[in-house]
Amino acid sequence: MDYAERNTGGGYAEGVPCWADAMLPDVEGGKRFYGELFGWTFDTGSGPEYGHGTQAYSDGLPVAALAPKADGRMPTVWTVYLASPDAAALAERIKGAGGSMITEVMPVEPFGSMGLAADPEGAVFGLWQAGTHQGFGKQGKPGSYCWTEVYSRDKDLVDPFYEHVFGYGGVDLDLDGEDFRIWSPAGAEPGPDTAVGGRSLLAGLTPAPVSDRYVPARMPAHFLVYFNVADADASAAAVTRLGGRVQAPPADTPYGRIAVFTDNQGATFAVLQG
Repeated sequence: MDYAERNTGGGYAEGVPCWADAMLPDVEGGKRFYGELFGWTFDTGSGPEYGHGTQAYSDGLPVAALAPKADGRMPTVWTVYLASPDAAALAERIKGAGGSMITEVMPVEPFGSMGLAADPEGAVFGLWQAGTHQGFGKQGKPGSYCWTEVYSRDKDLVDPFYEHVFGYGGVDLDLDGEDFRIWSPAGAEPGPDTAVGGRSLLAGLTPAPVSDRYVPARMPAHFLVYFNVADADASAAAVTRLGGRVQAPPADTPYGRIAVFTDNQGATFAVLQG
């Protein structure tokens, strides 16, 4: 068991990505898009008490959720959730470190407790305290979540925030001139073998796969969720066929072949082959 799955009281280590969901205008349309793209299957959906969402499965294991937007003004977006054994205490640390809570922590019985937070630059992420739902049943393999990174403008503001709130250990990498920092959970030796997420800078992003087409000058700080695929080029062709957009075409990196897509409803995500 690696640090991405290290068990602390029945769940993921604090600060480790444990779940992802997409807020969409049309969940049925999302099921068709992601069902064909990733081979996902879906349950029959939840009732009104859980927002009429649906859970996605790969090889019969939970990998993500799709939920309808309750308000048309809400963004169409993928959100990554970071694990915590005490989400309420984590929310207080977030606020004390200069972040904010968009949705205060609330129970989603019996599955767990959740909240939505924003870092000091406004990048949004979720909090998840597990109940019966621990999180990903599969990750790092085709059709499942594999990575996340936050795109920021001020590393001197953002890096201390995440490292204080979650106790991350950070290592700076030079990716062809791009200032990139990876984070490992508290207690792990910081480095690529234990990293669970990273931070990139929005300013000056020139290397593939992140291009000016993906990061316009006024793009706000945000998280990008990655899914593992067997063939990034085939995925790009499928996205186009399904009505989505290829924001950054497949390109080789030291960590695998990467591409950035937007689905046919406007939610942006990335894929990694490798």
